Amino acid sequence: MKVQIVDAENKEKGHAELPFQFSEPVREDLIRRAVVAMQANRRQAYGSFPESGLQHSIEISKRRRDYKGVYGVGISRTPRKIMSRSGTRMNWVGAFGPQTVGGRQAHPPKAEKGWTKKINDKERRKAIRSAIAATVHRDIVAGRGHRIPQHYPIIIDASAESLSKTRDVEKMLASLGFGAELARSAEKSIRAGKGKGRGRPYSRRKGPLIVISKKDRIAEAAKNIPGVDVVDVRNLNAEMLAPGAKPGRATIWSSAAIDALTKEKLFA
Repeated sequence: MKVQIVDAENKEKGHAELPFQFSEPVREDLIRRAVVAMQANRRQAYGSFPESGLQHSIEISKRRRDYKGVYGVGISRTPRKIMSRSGTRMNWVGAFGPQTVGGRQAHPPKAEKGWTKKINDKERRKAIRSAIAATVHRDIVAGRGHRIPQHYPIIIDASAESLSKTRDVEKMLASLGFGAELARSAEKSIRAGKGKGRGRPYSRRKGPLIVISKKDRIAEAAKNIPGVDVVDVRNLNAEMLAPGAKPGRATIWSSAAIDALTKEKLFA
């Protein structure tokens, strides 16, 4: 499959033949496995305090003839905490048990639980190749919700990797026909659920991904554009190419990145 190469001003510079990574069948099941494994492996362990709900003063006997026990008082033998002492009787409140107010949890989350998931290296590489192949299928990319130009897929000239200003990157994306996509990814909506109160009240859609051949100034320049990500071709992963485990992210490939895929046989 041949794709047109253009410069930052959308002027044609030639054509490039896509390497074998782009001919992989799109396997959504493998992509989902790889993305879920990545998300699980960076999940932080959490758990409740082991002594939570058990820090009360309690010395109550349930035996028949023990002093100041609950036997014969006409109350259930549930674990109780002492509220007050008066003479030969005490004022108790049910606690400690998971069925009582102020008691412990029956099965609390434990910090020692492991959340990691394993995936075979061959499966992971195949999932990345599958996600790469999905980026050049117009139907899959448009079906994901991206607003792409008519001449998609696009390869930009390697000289675009040296763009050092945010406004230059925005101008390049607009000239390539991604103006509507930038407007789409700039919109923010109020997040549903408890995340609103945890420092992340807004959510945004993912915009275009720019794949380059090496660390360059365009990575810093594009950092402040909402939804736009820049990544070295050697650091590609399934989640970047398929956010939310849904393949078909709008991707702009650098000609130098395509050369690196071909020469180094990445993800083979």
